[in-house]
Amino acid sequence: MNIFDYVQKYGHLTFKEKEFNDIDNLVFCSLSYLNFTDTSININNHTIEYIGREFLSLYTFKEIKKLGIPQKNGYLLLQSVINTRRYKNIIVHDYVYTVDENKQFCAMMFRINKDTEYMCFEGTDETVVGWKEDFELSYKFPIPSQVSAIKYANKHIKMHGPNIIIGGHSKGGNLALVAAMYTRQYKQFRVKKVYSNDGPGLRKKEFMSGQYRRIKRKYTHIVPNNSMVGIILRNDIYNVVKSNRRGLLGHAIASWQIEDDHLVESKLSDSSIKLEQNIISWLENHTDKEKKYIVKSVFGIFEDASVKKFIELDNLTNIKKVINNAKNIDKTTKDLLIDIFVNILDLKFLKKESN
Repeated sequence: MNIFDYVQKYGHLTFKEKEFNDIDNLVFCSLSYLNFTDTSININNHTIEYIGREFLSLYTFKEIKKLGIPQKNGYLLLQSVINTRRYKNIIVHDYVYTVDENKQFCAMMFRINKDTEYMCFEGTDETVVGWKEDFELSYKFPIPSQVSAIKYANKHIKMHGPNIIIGGHSKGGNLALVAAMYTRQYKQFRVKKVYSNDGPGLRKKEFMSGQYRRIKRKYTHIVPNNSMVGIILRNDIYNVVKSNRRGLLGHAIASWQIEDDHLVESKLSDSSIKLEQNIISWLENHTDKEKKYIVKSVFGIFEDASVKKFIELDNLTNIKKVINNAKNIDKTTKDLLIDIFVNILDLKFLKKESN
């Protein structure tokens, strides 16, 4: 059973009849991947049903699935939720989407009822440029999208307004956490729960901060058993869910397994635990200046190899080209890069071929 099955099973129940849960959080995160900026639809202050019918009339599934896995699954989910009592009358408002050379940022609000709203931050897709921003988290705080998330939260959380649940998937999960941490203290009582769905963690300084300790009791960090995104940087909270896919495909919400109305519990795989340990060791042994140089160098390799999406690395020729071009990177970083490729693409032969 997956998120589509959950919507089919419980879509006839309103949030008054069945309370908000972890899987509803995943539904909103999945819908946030649909880009409404290139349409004639004004999605602000309209229902999911209205927005969905307009969007589905403009784009076919064949067109959307070319954009990536998150967009494909978001489209399929939209087809389902517009016909449900649970979701169709939810109001979407304060949609923001900006992309420039420094950031990709998208946020929106889902008004569940007069007392509760879900603030959602869109995450990273499978594009290399999106992942570059994830890796910039290792040496810089705040990155531009984190600044935008903090501003967005402080603008839309009101002292005398509804209770807020904040969440996001992938990079969006990190943005949700950081936005909650840096919401003004006199507004933080309105934040009832924070979700990071396989989102990267924090640098050591922010991880040890009072801001994190203050929000920690409200924080839920969901990762798949073969996580290779949620274990990036520092974390101390894991709710591990079973995924029926590996590598980058296991990062997709649609692969996460559900039993009735809850996620199927699992444990981190040995490969995820090892990758997490290697990442922490790498962070400890490199300065921020070195991290910045390495991240720029690594992603420069992708550019030189004309790789725009990680899915393009699914053949041996492209992988060899990328690895062989990593001549100016130290061995520790090169080994870590190979480990990340192995986990992202589930290519067990990569280490053998690169030796």
